[in-house]
Amino acid sequence: MSNRETTLRREGNQGLQTAEDRQPPLASDSVDLLPAVDIFEDSDAVYVLADMPGVTRESLGVEVADQMLEIQGDIDLPIPEGVTATFAEVRASRYRRRFSLGQAVDRDGIEASIRDGVLELRLPKTDPYRRRRIEVQAA
Repeated sequence: MSNRETTLRREGNQGLQTAEDRQPPLASDSVDLLPAVDIFEDSDAVYVLADMPGVTRESLGVEVADQMLEIQGDIDLPIPEGVTATFAEVRASRYRRRFSLGQAVDRDGIEASIRDGVLELRLPKTDPYRRRRIEVQAA
């Protein structure tokens, strides 16, 4: 186990909630896939790992607007020249997921990286929400 404390599926975990259950589906031509996510937390930040196979850095979008963090990425699954798919379970061409941000997240400090189809987001906490050790003075 790493030095990060696991807080999977915990609503309201220092300012990050999934927004899909509260938002109506958007009208669009294609169906979006909901990437699976793991959420971890330590004293300084909340971490989100999102599985988005087939998404590259160039086709990935991470945006913050108001209280909402949105991740989306176009799926690029190359099919060799001259080959036709006879069966395809994945019909969507894009991943999309939204999270509601609370006051604990420093929106200007959010960092993102993607490697092998796994998006890692680091959402730093604002100072009032960071855990800190208090030194006890001898009287």
